[in-house]
Amino acid sequence: MKQKSSRHEDLARIARALDEAVKVFADFTSGAIKEEIKAGGSPVTEADRRVDTVLKECLLADGDGWLSEETADEKSRLQKSRVWVVDPLDGTREFVDGLPEWCVSIGLVENGRAVAGGIHNPATGQRVLGSLETGVTLNGAPARVRALKSLDGIRVLASRTEVKKGQWDNLRGASFEVVPMGSVAYKMSLVAAGLADATWTLIPKNEWDVAAGAALVKAAGGAVFTLDGGEPRFNRENTLFDGFIAVPEGVVAELAGVLKLPLPVER
Repeated sequence: MKQKSSRHEDLARIARALDEAVKVFADFTSGAIKEEIKAGGSPVTEADRRVDTVLKECLLADGDGWLSEETADEKSRLQKSRVWVVDPLDGTREFVDGLPEWCVSIGLVENGRAVAGGIHNPATGQRVLGSLETGVTLNGAPARVRALKSLDGIRVLASRTEVKKGQWDNLRGASFEVVPMGSVAYKMSLVAAGLADATWTLIPKNEWDVAAGAALVKAAGGAVFTLDGGEPRFNRENTLFDGFIAVPEGVVAELAGVLKLPLPVER
């Protein structure tokens, strides 16, 4: 296992990168920024690109690999044991629309596992930082996922887009509250920090969407798993997951039953 002292160095690097990203965002106004549409139909802004450059400058060291939504994928990362998996601006649509539901997401993957991460929302000032070895902090204070034993009455964060498209309609009448929100990374950070109960998506997400959140939820005592019940592995050639679950350990079995998914394997 990675030594704590060395992991603290990784976390310090993540924190510095987040600090520099926040400085970039100071040059832009959420809700008043021009967007472009990428080939796949998703929006992108100058802020996405500038933050991507800053993160790469801050994070990459000799021997590290790189996977970012805003950088052309270099398959040489597949031969690297340490890979930074980042989304410079997760929730670009919310950023453009002026909604405070976007963030910078930095994940560190070692030998396929998400081991450390940092997610910062400049609009709210929330920063969740942590690793499997050190646990998680929210703005510097220790944090953990909520201790839950049942889905009854809990607050589940759902993709606003998925809810609008009717992809959560089958859960109407469930015993829990569904709260639409942007940015899957931001939602996962809130679960890791104990500010929300659970989140999941049953549609494809890329590694850069969930790597940091996966590390943080696990580090905070929660469970993350894919739709087949497996532990998520990162730095793969195909970067898409079919879906992603992030919940407290105490509700894993009940949730698998509700969503009609295989019971997760031992994590």
